[in-house]
Amino acid sequence: MVKKKHVGFSFRTILLILTAVLVGYVIYQNWPDILDTINHIYETNVLILLILVPEQLFMYFACGQIFFSYLKGQKNAKKFTNGKILRISTELNFVNHAVPAGGLGGLAFITYRLGQFGVSAGQASFLYIFRYAITTVVNYAQALIAILVLLIFNLIPAEAQWIIPLALIMNMGVFLVLWLVVFVASSKKRIEFFSKTVARVGGILVRIVTFGRKKRMMQYEKISDYFSDIHDSVRIAKKNKQYLKRPIVWGIIYSFCEIATYWIVAISLGRPELLPYIMVGEAIGSVFDGIVPYGLYELGMAGVMITLGVEFPVATIITVMTRVITLLFTIASGSIPYYKAIKEKRD
Repeated sequence: MVKKKHVGFSFRTILLILTAVLVGYVIYQNWPDILDTINHIYETNVLILLILVPEQLFMYFACGQIFFSYLKGQKNAKKFTNGKILRISTELNFVNHAVPAGGLGGLAFITYRLGQFGVSAGQASFLYIFRYAITTVVNYAQALIAILVLLIFNLIPAEAQWIIPLALIMNMGVFLVLWLVVFVASSKKRIEFFSKTVARVGGILVRIVTFGRKKRMMQYEKISDYFSDIHDSVRIAKKNKQYLKRPIVWGIIYSFCEIATYWIVAISLGRPELLPYIMVGEAIGSVFDGIVPYGLYELGMAGVMITLGVEFPVATIITVMTRVITLLFTIASGSIPYYKAIKEKRD
């Protein structure tokens, strides 16, 4: 008797289908802005806009170097070729755009990808948080420099003076959060207490969602191992600060590339003088992006630029056009590498 071969969807297939649906949703949500961008292309210098292609690829590479330049200082250096770094960073950028989950999708993906190189989930999480810490601090430092320039040349309207204390409060808040993270992760006892708290709260949420049918999703031991791994990564980084030098430099480069993306669009519209306004808007807009999973980054950025005196049409065109161009480029450059990465078997 011939057994029938079971036909079904593997987890990888389901994940690819789900990703395609999410990409379709993101394009659908941005369709009016896509059409608006097409209508305003004639107002730009297209040759200058084309600079975005190499600039974006270099930005992806710089992002990848934040992770891999740290890892190269420890182990597996031979596996991290420039081509591999660019590919994984392109995939990560695609996931962060395709999955509107406030960066959680990117964290899950980079954990999976780095796991193929023997990097633990805790260390991958440490690097992911480290990357955001570097870029956030640099963004706010750039914003303070930009505000100083605007103040020197008396370019901040009286009604927009609230931007100054807001930027200072944001910087204080960022450093406080970073200090808390390092404070908790630096102590074995504190990290164990945090692990127990996460396991306890997670268990309560699972019981609520499943109406008591399931008591927990993960065992405490696994949660403890995960956070202990983060603790070990923080301890190693504090002990060997030379590992952090190159990632910090690449983080600075990456952060300026993020600003440069908007600036190139502004230059194509004949408005290169808007750089300091873009720097302030991008830093404050990123706060909206961190609080709300999707959709308010550009609204916050454009709002700040308008408040600082940039004309409403110019501010909105720059933010919307940059978002649309980077979104479409991200999908075009990252979808195929992402597909191949998901289909590949783990080493």
